[in-house]
Amino acid sequence: MTKAYRIGVLGMAHDHLWGELPDIARSGAQLVAAADPDDRLRERMKKEHDCPTYRGYGEMLDRHEFDAVYVFGDNATSVELTELALGRGLHVMVEKPMASNLKGADRMLAAARRSGKVLMINWPFAWWPQMQHALQRVNEGAIGRVWEVKYRAAHIGPRDLGCSEPFCRWLYDEELNGGGAYADYTCYGCALARVLLGRPAEVMGWRGRLVKTDIDVDDNGVIVMVYPGAMAISEGSWAQVDDMTNYRPHIYGTDGTLLFEPYRGGRMWLATKESPHGDTITPPEPPPHMQSATAHFLHAITTGSKLFALCDPAICRDAQEIMEAGLLSSRSGARVKLPLSPSGG
Repeated sequence: MTKAYRIGVLGMAHDHLWGELPDIARSGAQLVAAADPDDRLRERMKKEHDCPTYRGYGEMLDRHEFDAVYVFGDNATSVELTELALGRGLHVMVEKPMASNLKGADRMLAAARRSGKVLMINWPFAWWPQMQHALQRVNEGAIGRVWEVKYRAAHIGPRDLGCSEPFCRWLYDEELNGGGAYADYTCYGCALARVLLGRPAEVMGWRGRLVKTDIDVDDNGVIVMVYPGAMAISEGSWAQVDDMTNYRPHIYGTDGTLLFEPYRGGRMWLATKESPHGDTITPPEPPPHMQSATAHFLHAITTGSKLFALCDPAICRDAQEIMEAGLLSSRSGARVKLPLSPSGG
């Protein structure tokens, strides 16, 4: 990267932001300013990153020159902030899942297409070397035709885990989040299934409160995606006390199976008909532009290259559609056919 891109932050209520900010300097870019109406978040940004902060989003954009912005607010507000930034000719990176509903995701995608600027949706698991290698091996035909994708995202719950109060405030809000654990965590499996299998023909969804009786949203959810000759299952939970079964994708094909552990350094296995118990695979180190969200975002801006499939806003829009179909199914108890209308009907 030859240009020192000027980056602003719109919204700071998503805790994932604080892990992303150090990559700005590491990538040779500049954190210029940040905005959020929460006094506590502005104070934290000043203390930890020593940059100007603003209560108003428009005021921040008026006061400084930017090339791009990060949007790290709640899922509902992400829509208007993305439209605001794209309307001003700025590139935008939004933290997953994209929006709180399909209507919002459609608005964001339309704004990106009108602007011609990069809109990237960041999924933290996109930067695991084993995730990237698994998708490559599948594309190369290493396990034949994929017939099932399964992913479970789970932990003991945002408050129990120690998430910040501003983060918890909107995670536990049906309108701002789009649900509870269902919105927060089934989205990962929907995005992965969309990349590997495309858009499903039908969706079945369920969500409920099984353990956390002190919250107003669901603490568990599941989505089943039905395809011609394939299926996918995505689970989300805020009630799991262990780390034994969470964040481990399973990809089943006619000629083999891929299974891997989460995070950098996680183990990876490939089982085939010749080696049904599975062989350990060491994924290669990703190139620099595939090692973090910021590096990938700036690479796409600089080179005009396509975004990694998991981060493509058109694919993420379809993942939002799958989630919305699951919500409709959870209310009616019936399968929901895709495609949905932009309003979710």
